[in-house]
Amino acid sequence: MSAGPITIGEAARRTGVSAKMIRWYEATGLLPPATRSKAGYRHYDDADLHTLRFVRRARDLGFSVEAIADLLALWRDRARPSAGVKAIAEEQIADLRRRIGELEGMARTLERLAESCCGDARPDCPILDDLATEDGPRLTRTSSRGLGQRRPVRRVCE
Repeated sequence: MSAGPITIGEAARRTGVSAKMIRWYEATGLLPPATRSKAGYRHYDDADLHTLRFVRRARDLGFSVEAIADLLALWRDRARPSAGVKAIAEEQIADLRRRIGELEGMARTLERLAESCCGDARPDCPILDDLATEDGPRLTRTSSRGLGQRRPVRRVCE
């Protein structure tokens, strides 16, 4: 692959990870400290690039830095059982599904608020009124499974 060590800029180009993030991954320990040239420039080799691609892919899948550190440790341990890796992946799936549910709830709330706003020249705005409430949206029980967002009063727009 590489004929020798490469600079941080080239590593960023080859991996799709910004130079700033490469330095941050190094500072947090996800990437081992780079070797340095006599002038103090960071140099990376193929193993570093492979690690950066691994980290980028894990970040693309939404893993936390802590989970990525765990995955990297498991990846580097060729004698590891795959059960630990699967457990981390299943935890991530559950977290993603929870976040999807939260995002869908936010979208429903905003849809209801947008439907109740006339969007005309008048200053009245139920969206701003809702955002200004001290305690946030009031929740009402909609089923035995959980809470639903309140439904704003429908405005009559002329």
